[in-house]
Amino acid sequence: MTTTVRRAASSDAELLHELARQTFALACPPGTTPEAIADFIAQHLSVHAFTAYLDDVERAILIGEVDGQPAGYVLFHSAEPNDSDVASALSARPTIELSKCYVLGGFHGAGVAAALVAAGVQQARDQGFAAVWLGVNQENARANRFYEKMGFQLVGSKKFLVGERWEDDYVRELVFDSRPAH
Repeated sequence: MTTTVRRAASSDAELLHELARQTFALACPPGTTPEAIADFIAQHLSVHAFTAYLDDVERAILIGEVDGQPAGYVLFHSAEPNDSDVASALSARPTIELSKCYVLGGFHGAGVAAALVAAGVQQARDQGFAAVWLGVNQENARANRFYEKMGFQLVGSKKFLVGERWEDDYVRELVFDSRPAH
């Protein structure tokens, strides 16, 4: 299996929506209702939403493919965090958020997420960011282990609204080594 990562194009909005539709529920806590999941997808992961994300200069989306088949995506958002819990937890600026990282269930454990995150982190470093941060549900043990393995340290917590329910997320941060590369 060959994993490749490419920058999403404006023509990928429908593909990204379909990937999001199939993967978002995989990251939700067990108590999240199907209605809340559907509502979140309709509001934040629709074709229209992805079209807007792809047109936004503060966002970058990468798609991971395995042997040419779409397997997952990441979305990075470079705006300064507007959540006070996040802003106070982070130690480095400028920072960029790893806002979304989703991989189809059939590709879990195949290295797709690691390839996507590594490519996005490298782009962030190349663009001069000092760190990458993310929020991840506290009950998502698999994702928390993955992000820890990728170097993201636990630095705080925040709330995340899905439907009518506030979820508890960890805030994790990966601060880049400031020494020049040799």
